[in-house]
Amino acid sequence: MLLGAGAPAWLRAVPILLALSALAQQQTEYRVSVTTNLVVVNVGVKDRHGRPLEGLKPTDFEVLEDGKAQKLSVFEYQRLEEAAEAAPAAPAAAAPAAPAAQGRISASSPGQVRYHDRRLLVLYFDFSAMEQPEQIRARDAALKFLEQQMTPADMVAVMAFTNRLRVIEDFTADREALTKTMQSFRIGEASELAAEAATGTEEEIEEGEDAGEDTGAAFTAADAEFNIFNTDRKLGALEDAVRMLASLPEKKALVYFSAGVGRTGVENQSQMRSTVNAAVRANVSFYPVDARGLMASAPAGDASRGGSRGSGIYSGQTQRSLRSRFMQQQETLYTLAADTGGKALLDENDLSVGIRQAQRDISSYYILGYYSTNPAQDGAWRRIRVRLLPQPQARLDYRSGYFAPKEFRQFDAADRERQLEDALALGDPVTDLPLALEVNYFRASRDSYFIPLAVKIPGSAIKLAEVGRKDETDIEFVAQVRDPKGRLMASVRDSIKVRLRGDKAERLATRNLSYDTGFTLPAGEYSLKLVCRENETGKLGTFETRFAVPNLAGSNPYLPLSSVVWSHQREKLAAAVGRVRADRKTMLAHPLIQEGQKLIPSVTRVFRPDQSLYVYAEAYDTGRQPATPTPVPSVLASLQFFRENVKAFETEPARVSKASGTRTPIELSVPLASLQPGRYTVQLSVVDEIGRKFAFVRAPIVILEARPAAPPAE
Repeated sequence: MLLGAGAPAWLRAVPILLALSALAQQQTEYRVSVTTNLVVVNVGVKDRHGRPLEGLKPTDFEVLEDGKAQKLSVFEYQRLEEAAEAAPAAPAAAAPAAPAAQGRISASSPGQVRYHDRRLLVLYFDFSAMEQPEQIRARDAALKFLEQQMTPADMVAVMAFTNRLRVIEDFTADREALTKTMQSFRIGEASELAAEAATGTEEEIEEGEDAGEDTGAAFTAADAEFNIFNTDRKLGALEDAVRMLASLPEKKALVYFSAGVGRTGVENQSQMRSTVNAAVRANVSFYPVDARGLMASAPAGDASRGGSRGSGIYSGQTQRSLRSRFMQQQETLYTLAADTGGKALLDENDLSVGIRQAQRDISSYYILGYYSTNPAQDGAWRRIRVRLLPQPQARLDYRSGYFAPKEFRQFDAADRERQLEDALALGDPVTDLPLALEVNYFRASRDSYFIPLAVKIPGSAIKLAEVGRKDETDIEFVAQVRDPKGRLMASVRDSIKVRLRGDKAERLATRNLSYDTGFTLPAGEYSLKLVCRENETGKLGTFETRFAVPNLAGSNPYLPLSSVVWSHQREKLAAAVGRVRADRKTMLAHPLIQEGQKLIPSVTRVFRPDQSLYVYAEAYDTGRQPATPTPVPSVLASLQFFRENVKAFETEPARVSKASGTRTPIELSVPLASLQPGRYTVQLSVVDEIGRKFAFVRAPIVILEARPAAPPAE
């Protein structure tokens, strides 16, 4: 490892403290701690005509968890009105609520139903995903709902996300206060983030699609380096919002105004599943609303985009790219709704229909609560079944189960081992420890490939414990690679002790930790799951992705080329702050280790002007011709920097004439000081002069603004 640049209320641990009075005379106090899990199930009961059934009693319900009967401890009926008011609600109609902390949702104690006979709706505005016209439509839809469609049973909260999540208004029935909140929105806030996201996805750039627009805009970093190419922060903000709502046992609907959530970086499926699972646990249904409305895009884009460059507009490539990106953005919204029991409003100009849909779906229901008889906090899925004894013909609507909680503080060695095994096997991913990951491939023989794996962890997420004069922590990594049939193809398990002293420990919060390992695999398609745990606090992070290893040994009209490593850092192996013992043979065979130095892949591909860009790749079978028994490579390699599809810079071609067996290593470096800050597409072009083959690979990078110089000391 090298040093580089709340549980929901129905699942909350409830301690019960008992003082043993018989021993109090001996001046000794004993405490017994009992942990129970309160599980809340919201059940909608309707007759065969679709009308809510009222007047039922706790004895009319039978609740089973994993087939075992549970005793009801909480029973409430929520009667919700359906008719909208024509006039604003009177202040007396508002439900009383305890004052909340600024920017928070008022919490409930376990088993408490704070909002009796109330429908809880959250209006969530993702301004980072909406441009100015979309923000106006979303605000107007919310105002229309408040003025014309809000019922006396509705309690509305308002949240917004720009570069962070904010709770603007706690649950209230005061229309006037909610209307003032909507009118106070600053239209255009964070809209530049949405504009940047609309310029193209990483997949499109890598594939060389010519769908970029000419904006001429410079890039200014608005967030941490770790998140620039990662839309997990949007899903993570939704998960944080759900956790705020988890203490309320009532049904809740979160109306998510957005212009789509596209795949703009490394696809971490774990964060999506973690957000969905958190919503299921908290009884929250997502109702995403596409604020773009019904769109009919022109082949080259509408007037909101700059003119397209290149020939893509004539071949149809530009239109296919725009349509594919649009569908990907809507697919994420649909998944959020379908997996949480909500509905997505897509291709509809009246956005208030999405709020009305959430309003209609939450009708009168029963709140059933029980203390689970299963005390295990193993994170396993527990299935719930509810039966109505007097009227089996009635239709019941309830969630089918939940994931059990996970506890770390009291784990022994066996428990910790089982936790890692469960994290690999269970469908409920953990994202408390943020991760970024990069997979590369290099040919080791005609039918096997070495797969280096690089993981980056933000130092701010790592907690160090003071041990003697050193600050240290333990970090464990477990990774598994499986083929499309689910067979285990490779695995790795490392436990690394990180030791930092002095300045390194102080600077950890502003740096990243990089971990690397590797596998040997044949060509094919694979899925990778990696679990990382920091053993000081027990934080876990899960990362899942798919990758493909192409067959570089077969007949190919292009030059066989490995994946390309983009980096800005070389570290001496002796400078590692933690490592796993490796034999000398392995160190010599590693393609990224040369002369005692390790090339650290830049997982996020974010650079500063005072750094150099290091590029490493390997070409195979170069210099081969039928009349050449002993091939001697003659390979030309160069880098081209494109900005908005216009070449901004190009290096002089470098000739490579040394080979190691069938592989020809290609190493290039270029200082970035001469390039303006902004987003670039970098292309590595490789030409085999003797074999008359070529290959090129593209990747997006970001060059940040130069850091301001520190003022001189007085």
